Amino acid sequence: MVPLTDRAGLSPAQRASLERELAPLGMLQDVVRWGFAHTPPRDVAEVVVQDEFTHDVVVPWEDGRYLVFDTT
Repeated sequence: MVPLTDRAGLSPAQRASLERELAPLGMLQDVVRWGFAHTPPRDVAEVVVQDEFTHDVVVPWEDGRYLVFDTT
C-alpha cells in the first residue's frame, strides 16, 4: 500500500477513498497506468529530481490538487 501523507486536509471520506484507489499502486509503472486510465488522462505533470536515486513524480488529481509520488 502506498503510504499517504495528507497535506491538503482531506475529509476522512476523501482520504479513505483515495487510500483505496491508490492501494494497488506499487511501482511507478502502476502510477502511470492508473493516471492514463482516467478520463481525461492524468499524465505526469512534473518529475522533481531530489538526488541521483530519488525523484518526486507529480500527477494531477482533482479539484486543482496534485498527488506526489516519491520514487527511489
